[in-house]
Amino acid sequence: MTTGGFSSKRLARLRGLLERHVDSGLVPGMVAVLARHGDVHIEATGNLAFEGAGSKTPMAGDTICRLGSMTKPIVAACAMTLVEDCTLRLDDPVDNLLPELADMTVLADPDGPLEDTVAAQRPITLRDLLTFTLGTGMVIAEPGAVPISDALNALGEAPQDEWIRRLGTLPLVHQPGERWMYDTAANVTGVLIARATGMSFGDALRERICGPLGMKDTGFSVGGESLGRLATAYEHDNAATGEPVVDDGPDGRWSRPPVFESGGGGLVSTANDWLAFASALLAGGTHHGERVLSRPSVTLMTRDQLNPEQKAVSGFWPAGYFDHMGWGFGMSVCTRRTHLGPSVGTYGWPGYYGTAWYNDPAEDMTTIFVMQRAHAGDQKLPMWNDFWTAVYQAIDD
Repeated sequence: MTTGGFSSKRLARLRGLLERHVDSGLVPGMVAVLARHGDVHIEATGNLAFEGAGSKTPMAGDTICRLGSMTKPIVAACAMTLVEDCTLRLDDPVDNLLPELADMTVLADPDGPLEDTVAAQRPITLRDLLTFTLGTGMVIAEPGAVPISDALNALGEAPQDEWIRRLGTLPLVHQPGERWMYDTAANVTGVLIARATGMSFGDALRERICGPLGMKDTGFSVGGESLGRLATAYEHDNAATGEPVVDDGPDGRWSRPPVFESGGGGLVSTANDWLAFASALLAGGTHHGERVLSRPSVTLMTRDQLNPEQKAVSGFWPAGYFDHMGWGFGMSVCTRRTHLGPSVGTYGWPGYYGTAWYNDPAEDMTTIFVMQRAHAGDQKLPMWNDFWTAVYQAIDD
């Protein structure tokens, strides 16, 4: 047994899984981090890329990767620091800082024409943003089938003031507080943080979260001196050759500051950096004895905040999506154990390119997975069932 309460023999099964997926050509490399009872176990296999200099650089704890939607929890944490210093309040309207979202209209029919609306019954609050119940979000539909889906997709990237202006011209899909809707709320929260602090969203994150936690490789772009540690992200395989197609390389989108600092999915980070954030939450908001978040803030963030009506999702989201899951602030919360995997109360979230992080307080455990393959973060993929099974079967105390 290791000091963290894992079986060394059983941990080998996890490494075998990682190696199998790398050998299959799914990704050039992967990293898994298991931290329990203060002991950190890192499994890294493969390299940063299939081609070029990255093909000779091993994956490691300091490999820089695109977080995708794993960005969302740290945005919520930053917002809570503003609640703690009384700059923001959870249940106050955000209208004074986001006037573009004041006096909103709401679609009479979520699938209907944009002109057919009713008045919003109340203003949007910070709580709505953190619980993803502000009334709008990702609507997955075939082009031309659902007007609001087309309109939201057309928002595009723009400087934050222009982006929020465009969003404010559209009706909400549901009344504020009525339904959980994914993604958009995190971007709105980023704009709110920027305006509340009077600095860029990235600077606010650095000052309030990343700096205090020593997360030196976490940000919205990668500096030149660090580009050699940025893993290449891949998408689908080429139909003719069977080779993975590069989605974003070291000289791609994240090699320069973005037009819009996306709270929904714009950060890059490392397993080492993310472990600092995850460990601070697991410790009730402290890092090396210094308090970064209050314990009540962590409690709010990591408890299910949704009622049954808010969980009545539709459209792209499958029936039963919330059967064993709830939503805290910016992340999911496990409400029922259904597999050889996370305990009730486990919280965290995955990302588009195959990153995933969860804290399991019942086991005093943090688990982080890192890879860079488009759509690989989807927790419904069979490989994730295997990954979580490998983690939990290795517990040996």
